Amino acid sequence: MGNITLENVAKRFGEVEVIPPLDLNIEDGEFVVFVGPSGCGKSTLLRLIAGLEDVSGGRILIDGQDATEASPAKRGLAMVFQSYALYPHMSVRKNIAFPMKMAGMPEDEQKRRIDAAAKALNLTDYLDRRPGQLSGGQRQRVAIGRAIVREPSAFLFDEPLSNLDAALRVGMRLEISELHNRLKTTMIYVTHDQVEAMTMADKIVVLQAGRIEQVGSPMELYRNPRNVFVAGFIGSPKMNLLTGPTAAEYGAETIGIRPEHIGVSTESGKWKGRIGVSEHLGSDTFFYVEETGIADAITVRADGEIDLYHGDEIWLTPQEDKLHRFGKDGNRI
Repeated sequence: MGNITLENVAKRFGEVEVIPPLDLNIEDGEFVVFVGPSGCGKSTLLRLIAGLEDVSGGRILIDGQDATEASPAKRGLAMVFQSYALYPHMSVRKNIAFPMKMAGMPEDEQKRRIDAAAKALNLTDYLDRRPGQLSGGQRQRVAIGRAIVREPSAFLFDEPLSNLDAALRVGMRLEISELHNRLKTTMIYVTHDQVEAMTMADKIVVLQAGRIEQVGSPMELYRNPRNVFVAGFIGSPKMNLLTGPTAAEYGAETIGIRPEHIGVSTESGKWKGRIGVSEHLGSDTFFYVEETGIADAITVRADGEIDLYHGDEIWLTPQEDKLHRFGKDGNRI
């Protein structure tokens, strides 16, 4: 089991309240991603769940049992850090075995778990190497292997891919997702990268200033952002947010339209502008359209074969059934 419930959990550092009281329920087997900008409290919230920080108020329940005052070792959770935290003088085998050895586990059981974890993570051929002989992605897999052998009720990942280059991050994203599909164990994953959140999560928790702005599946948040913050944060490239007379035309303080929901023409449309920057990426082209009179720039996602470039005049037409409307309080209308 790996059900985790936060009831009115809060955290203060001195007089500073970094996490106002919040409630959250994570179901057994879910892959939940905490996402938000730097300083939003996502890593602090993860550390509260792990027991690495004490709560200032509220309760943390793990499988229905109050674990608020329990030590990290007693919570049945395994944490994977971005720094890997491997012992450089030990082999991969000994690094993975370390938590089991400290717990006094019989050696035959240690070997069974190491072999199973190594097979799952494609590390079998590297068990006798040291961390310095491995790539960054392999070292991260060793850190995950060390967590797997504990057979925890939940895995906690704190920005585990931030030290990897772009290609390795994509590969490790897939490996962690596949691992979750195999193990069916609860995973809580912290990232500032909303693309990671969208591609990996069953459920996303969007945080800002320690507060939960919205909880839902990736497509729920994409299709129905609760407020302007979520609308602007979820999606890549970001949603276009327009104010002033353009928003008032639709009875809103702010309207949002995603780049892929704007039609492009060289002949006619609703908004006329000029392409400032064009990014031709093969399957997609992104235009950053200036001189529209309604925003500094509007981002448009178009077909990759389109033959338009910097300086070209362009007409834009939003799909009106895809517009998002927000009121003066920033919340969805």
